[in-house]
Amino acid sequence: MSHHPPDERPIAVEAVTRRFGPTVALDDVSLTVDPGELVGLLGPNGAGKTTLLSLVEGLRRPDRGTVRLFGADPRDPGARVRLGSTPQETGLPPTLRVGEVANFVGSHYPDPVPTAELLATFGLADLARRQTGGLSGGQKRRLAVALAVVGRPDLGLLDEPTTGLDVDARHGLWEALREVHRAGATVVVTSHYLEEIEALAERVVVVDHGHVLADAPLTEILGQVALRRVVIDLAAADVPRLAALAGVVQHDRDANGRHVLLTADADAVVRELVGADIPFRDLEVRSASLEEAFLALTRKEAA
Repeated sequence: MSHHPPDERPIAVEAVTRRFGPTVALDDVSLTVDPGELVGLLGPNGAGKTTLLSLVEGLRRPDRGTVRLFGADPRDPGARVRLGSTPQETGLPPTLRVGEVANFVGSHYPDPVPTAELLATFGLADLARRQTGGLSGGQKRRLAVALAVVGRPDLGLLDEPTTGLDVDARHGLWEALREVHRAGATVVVTSHYLEEIEALAERVVVVDHGHVLADAPLTEILGQVALRRVVIDLAAADVPRLAALAGVVQHDRDANGRHVLLTADADAVVRELVGADIPFRDLEVRSASLEEAFLALTRKEAA
């Protein structure tokens, strides 16, 4: 549990339920985030991640339960001045230039990040004079994240920050977010990209259908479902014999037609393959991705 006094906790959500008509977006969710944490909220679209952030931001109220932002009501302007967030939809005045928008938003805060420094961190320096209306979707996304942290917030809430970005831009943005975290901010990132959460987060909260399925350090989440992937090449005639192997949780083919066996005990499966005299080639064993782990978690939950 936390050693911080409750009023210093950036986020305290207790027994929160939120419905939209007949849909239950959040079902009795509790979550606390302490100062300096870097938390990944992981789950499929429609899992309730965006609803959760909107409650913490004070944009919506819970139907039941309590939400506290630095110990205060999230709609209290005093608490919200310590918060920076990216909306999923970025409404920027199209005729303003990138540098002007950064100056304008920064001017609302007592100690903003200087515009040149901010734009450099987010790879936007050469776009300072470009009108925001002329930016690509990915450039707008990077600007939105930059604006979320221009005021040096104590808490940054980033909802799907890299949607629509290519791999290089995504990696650049991760580095920028790590920078913000190193500077002392508490950061919460939502994503359905598992490699994103794996790359950024120290603590992972898995959300699905409005429930928290798991909340643990990244290593533990991976270990909780510590599945290994055993990848082999096999002659077609021998494929039916794989069904007899004990300990294989799932059998798939990858894009190259190789056989992927998910198992909790890779050594045992390899021993079985050898013992059953199934002729395989090109054996490869590695950890399951967070994605595979996540699917196993949600399946376990469904079962």
